[in-house]
Formats: sequence, C-alpha cells, structure tokens
Amino acid sequence: MIEIDGSYGEGGGQIVRTAVALSAVTGEEIRVTNIRKNRPEPGLKAQHLKAIQTAALICDADVTGLSLHSTGISFSPEEIRGGKHEIDIGTAGSISLLLQCLMPAAAHARDELELTIRGGTDVAWSPSIDYLRNVTNSALSKMGYDCEIETLARGYYPKGGGRVRARIRPSELKGYDFTMEKCQVSGISHCSNLPENVAKRQAYSAAELVKAAGFGCHIDTECAQHFSTGSGITLWCGLLGSSAPGKRGLPAEKVGRSAAVELLTELGSGASVDMHLADQLIPYMGLSGGGSYTVRELSQHTRTNIWVTEQFLDVVFNIQKRGKLVEVSVDQSV
Repeated sequence: MIEIDGSYGEGGGQIVRTAVALSAVTGEEIRVTNIRKNRPEPGLKAQHLKAIQTAALICDADVTGLSLHSTGISFSPEEIRGGKHEIDIGTAGSISLLLQCLMPAAAHARDELELTIRGGTDVAWSPSIDYLRNVTNSALSKMGYDCEIETLARGYYPKGGGRVRARIRPSELKGYDFTMEKCQVSGISHCSNLPENVAKRQAYSAAELVKAAGFGCHIDTECAQHFSTGSGITLWCGLLGSSAPGKRGLPAEKVGRSAAVELLTELGSGASVDMHLADQLIPYMGLSGGGSYTVRELSQHTRTNIWVTEQFLDVVFNIQKRGKLVEVSVDQSV
C-alpha cells in the first residue's frame, strides 16, 4: 500500500485526484490522509467525492472513507474498464477537475470510455472546459492521447447544470518535448441568460489588448439560454492559455481584460507551456517515461504533482533553470 499525505506541498484536492488516477493505472492500493487539511473547510468536497466515485466505478475499486468532509480514504483498484456512464456532480463543481482525475486512468482502459457529466463548465479556481479541450487535450494529443471533449451546455456558479461529453480511447502514451508554437490567439467568449453584448464586450476588451501587444486574434462569441446564468472567456495560443469566469457586478470588460493580461504574460515569457498546463502534464509525462517542457515559473501545484507522481512511478523529474524559464523533464536513465 502506498501512503500519501494529503497535506504535502500545495495540500489541495489535486493530490487526491492524481493519487487516485495513478492508483488505478498501477493497480497499487493507496491510503490518503490529511486531505485538504489546511483549507478553511478541510476534507472532501462534493466534486472530489464524485471524482473518486467515478474512478472507482471504472476500475471496480474498493473505497473506504468516502463521505463529505472526510480527511482520509483508501482506494484499492482492479482492472480499468470502458463503457458509457452518466455522472452528475450535483453542484457547480468543476467538470474539468473531475475529468483530470479520470483521464490518466481512462487511457489505460480495456475499451473506450464515454462519460456524460453534469456540473460546472466555467467556474472559479479550475480550468474552463474550453481550456481543457483546446489547451490540455491539444498537448496530450501530441503524446498519443486519444480524447474528444464536447460541450453540450454551459454550467456556471452557483447552479451548475452544464453538460459535457468526453470520449476517451485506450492510448499508448509517449514522451514529447514541447516547444513554443507560433500562432494567432484564439478564444471563445460566452454567456447564458444575459444580453448578447456581455459576451461581445468580453471578447472586444480581450482582443483590444491582445492586438495592441502585436498578436493576431480571433475570438468567437456564444450566447445561449442554459440552466444557469453566467459568462466567461477562454483564450489560447498554442499550448498557452487563460480563462476568466464572469462574476455578478464585475463589468464584462474587466473579465475580458483579465484573461488577456494572463495570456499575454505567458506569451511574453517565451515558455512552451503555461503554468496551469505545466501542472496537468506531470502524471502523463511520468506514465510515458519521457518528455520535457519550459514554463515561466514552477508553481507549488506542479511541485506537488511531481512529488505524488514519483511516489507511484519509477521516474525522476529534473528541474533546471534555463535563463528566465524553468525546464522540467523526465530522467530517462532511471
């Protein structure tokens, strides 16, 4: 059994998601303690519960400690299976974070896995579903990952109700050395149950900053009538991305500018991946046994994910300064 201290490093829910995913792939039983110990509300939240429950479903795992606010679980997996499942997070909990827990395991399933998930698509403190599809999934496809992500309906805080369909096929991951890609900035600005000009103002304010910085830019707009009310914008250029959810009382122009400033910071660094993708790639690099990227700064999330991944796999991650950038690579000599 592998023991994981959930308070290590960043100490958030990502430790549990990565540990459960790698437990499913390796077949190693795990015990995770001190889950989110130092958070204002320690323990598992609804979205963590649903992620672990779904992971258990696809690999027939025995799980103990699975309850709201639990600070410790054990997870004992069997073979990973495909199939079709409908998952309801039950809140505006992030669909993207749930998929983060399942996607590494799903690549090693016996058959194709199709998930239709109900929850939040564009919520704070998580990648938007557009980021997951256009940045994360684009990067993983270069490593041989085979996944399609389709947004059926948007879901915003607090009501949620978004729906996403993900089809993941068994894949053989390979190491990949990521380099910065030259391209124009793309994006999507959206709103639900709000005037159409909300999405347009978000897009215009973001495009104005991006073009002023000398980059080509095209941002699509989307206005619909979904279950919940809200807005948001996601921008990307190659494997650099950003997103900003709308918020009651926050002008649309500020939402758009926030996303643009974040992306321009990444573009100006010369890194091959942004700080969020740097975190997400770690388990896949570990599973493939190779690969590298540069990032402008190594976040605590990434350092923590490296630590968790090294507990399961016979790999060592190298971290080196490359001028103003940080290079992360897998040591293939291990």
